[in-house]
Amino acid sequence: MTLSASLRQLALGLCAAALLLAGTAVAAPPATTAVSLHVDARAQGTPFPHFWEQMLGSGRAALALRDDYRKDLDAVHQATGVGYIRFHGILDHDVGLVQRDAQGRISYNFSYVDQIYDGLLEHGFKPFVELGFMPPELTSDPAALHPFWYHPNVAPPKDYTEWDAMIGALAKHLVERYGIDEVASWYFEVWNEPNIGFWTGQPAQASYFTLYDHTARALKAVSPRLRVGGPATAQAAWAGDFLAHAHKSKVPVDFVSSHVYGDDTADNVFHSDEKIPRADMVCRAVDKVHREIAASPYPHLPLIFSEYNASYANLPNVTDTVFMGPWLANTIRQCAGKVEAMSYWSFSDVFEEQGIVRNPFYGGFGLIAANRITKPAFNAFALLHKLGERQLATKSDSALVTRRGDGTLVIALWNYAPPVGDTASYTPGKPAGTPKRFDVAVKHLPAAARATVWRVDETHGNAVAAFDRMGRPDSPSRAQIAQLRAAGALAAPETMDVHSGKLAIDVPVQGLVVIELR
Repeated sequence: MTLSASLRQLALGLCAAALLLAGTAVAAPPATTAVSLHVDARAQGTPFPHFWEQMLGSGRAALALRDDYRKDLDAVHQATGVGYIRFHGILDHDVGLVQRDAQGRISYNFSYVDQIYDGLLEHGFKPFVELGFMPPELTSDPAALHPFWYHPNVAPPKDYTEWDAMIGALAKHLVERYGIDEVASWYFEVWNEPNIGFWTGQPAQASYFTLYDHTARALKAVSPRLRVGGPATAQAAWAGDFLAHAHKSKVPVDFVSSHVYGDDTADNVFHSDEKIPRADMVCRAVDKVHREIAASPYPHLPLIFSEYNASYANLPNVTDTVFMGPWLANTIRQCAGKVEAMSYWSFSDVFEEQGIVRNPFYGGFGLIAANRITKPAFNAFALLHKLGERQLATKSDSALVTRRGDGTLVIALWNYAPPVGDTASYTPGKPAGTPKRFDVAVKHLPAAARATVWRVDETHGNAVAAFDRMGRPDSPSRAQIAQLRAAGALAAPETMDVHSGKLAIDVPVQGLVVIELR
């Protein structure tokens, strides 16, 4: 072999080796981020009340009369510890509370009100009574209709004497029907988001305070035990001003409520030009109102965020997908200790604000899609319900470590990544990020301990993946609905051995894992 031939053969060999290495690099699994988690099973921990499952929002009041609404209630009740339901519209025309005859005399019909609240109670829930919107018979402006599909009236009353009489009659009827002990366990919230398009009073804040004053005093005149609060604002607004007004005017207030969504802007919430990511916005807003209450004349009032979600905008890649598992878990981690209750908006896509639902995965707010198809967010609630009542310290921002009263350790682990698409149109694709491997080491764990592992991710409890394979039909057939329900069901748990208190868990991008260590 000549020197040139030898060199040529060597070059060919080097090229082949380079190609082999390149092929190996392409075929290799994606990089994995390693997370170490150290837990002491005997640590005292701190109280960890399940504030995220005290209350859920829902579509307007009249929908509570529907069979599919009540079936979705039952599914939520079975999977979580939710106690209260909040909705708009108990005073709206379609509930029929207020009538005015030809002579202008006012009367009340409690038939639908009773059926609505009876239904909640019979299915295991209590009402969180949002007092709104304006009955057309009492409005100061019949043309002040909100653009929601059902067009509620959002004007102040024409005559506060009539408004006061209606609030008093409603409260008196509820106490007579259900008993003061029961109704005193409810909440009465005055209106909904008066700082944006749900209130036409001018100036908005001062006129809302007038509405609040009349409502709170009318309720307390029936019984001082009835709980009343507000200002029920969007974007975490007005809390400090509201409490200053209540103190100055000596108006009763039993709790503070407000709302925020993950895609609210820093300009609207904090009046700044920050870029606050969706993962942080909700709990940044909760902290803001928490601090405003602490600095007020009522530093110990309960704080209730009576609406929150990752988005207010019907984004299919957000509220319909497995993104919600890590987002919910991270929100719980950040908000713990700052809020009495948070109400996810909403429990079901039996919902009509944008019109009648025509596609089960359009980015609706609900935990359950149309046709009783559970979403990944529903499964995330079911998993996070398993967490214990005491929180144990951990340095990870992707974990919650808790202990139940019987000593069972329950650990939530997640792999947060932003959604693939952020528009009203669904965007197929994989989220950016890498899998995580959690190496968990638990001190003082009994030698016989076993791990039970539940998952929500792209291949576990995810009906949207099956819906994509169907071509995302607007009107699935009955057979397709059955397939989607099966695909959306919570996956059966795995069991794992624990060796010397150690185990390793892989969590894919946008995955949520909950582990029970018994």
